[in-house]
Amino acid sequence: MANNHKSEAYVSFQNVQKTYDGEILVVKDLNLDAERGEFLTMLGPSGSGKTTVLLMLAGFETATHGEIILDGTSINNVPPHKRHIGMVFQNYALFPHLTVNENLAFPLQVRKIPKSEIEERVANALDMVQLGEFGSRRPMQLSGGQQQRIAVARALVFEPKIVLMDEPLGALDKQLREQMQYEIKELHEKLEVTIVYVTHDQSEALTMSNRIAVFDDGVIQQLAAPNVLYEEPENAFVAQFIGENNTLSGQVSSIDKDTCTVKVGDGESLQALPIKIDGVGSNTMISLRPERVVVNPESGTYPNEVSAEIKELIYLGDHIRSRMNVCGHDDFIVKIPNSANHAQLKPGNSVKVGWMAEDARALDALETT
Repeated sequence: MANNHKSEAYVSFQNVQKTYDGEILVVKDLNLDAERGEFLTMLGPSGSGKTTVLLMLAGFETATHGEIILDGTSINNVPPHKRHIGMVFQNYALFPHLTVNENLAFPLQVRKIPKSEIEERVANALDMVQLGEFGSRRPMQLSGGQQQRIAVARALVFEPKIVLMDEPLGALDKQLREQMQYEIKELHEKLEVTIVYVTHDQSEALTMSNRIAVFDDGVIQQLAAPNVLYEEPENAFVAQFIGENNTLSGQVSSIDKDTCTVKVGDGESLQALPIKIDGVGSNTMISLRPERVVVNPESGTYPNEVSAEIKELIYLGDHIRSRMNVCGHDDFIVKIPNSANHAQLKPGNSVKVGWMAEDARALDALETT
């Protein structure tokens, strides 16, 4: 997207809390800024607080504590219809008795836009989502993907300051969902509108966002660009939630400058980056992406080289997905590029696997329930 927008907080949550019963905080002391023109995604499991944050920004919920700023002005006491915010929901929320044109005209009529301008804006919005010929149809005469395009067009037609999207693609099938991801991303880049997006689908978040705020238990666990979240998770929750991930549990046996040594369950000592550990003797979880592991490396190439037993091989075209037993863990995944002769790889065979210390991150030990 164009980077000519100002680097300023366009949306700002300042020490925002939300409780429904006066006891349990659904959102805990939230501080979050979004820049003008940014595509910011709030990602997390159900019940993590992300949708509540979106509803507070929209004005459908009120903050129990703290302040929400939009374009330099506090909107805590501004009613939803005066916040100039567009909304797109999972269930489209189109009026079934109105035509597509009438659905798009509605938010403009509410704002007392002149009739001639309404017609022009509706036509432009329909062209924007490539449905210019569908204005006279009713929502029930459209496919799910077309209805969602109309919902997006309706959210944009009155040129809002910001567009909020709450799981907008959740009802679509996989292929259509992926197509819509790219369409919304293209619209964002073309219009340079600020979008705050909520999803529990991490691949959707990685595809579309400038930055992602990963929520769990009402708290942002990490806020970063998609590649940083994937490559450099700051804690075990983020490592597990974003992308596929191998975990090896152990104890920190020594720390030396940029690396630490972790003794894992079978007695093997492994080198890793000390990202979130409590010192020597503390429990930790090594996080390692499957594509960072090399099968049968030349001896001495990698600081971490261990024996592995192949449990399962799945051919996936561009790579072979292998499940192995590594350091006593039966569910260790290795993605092997389909660019060499792997005829020697068969379930039951023993191989060596290796990886760099900088690809292994020693994080907080996940609590077991």
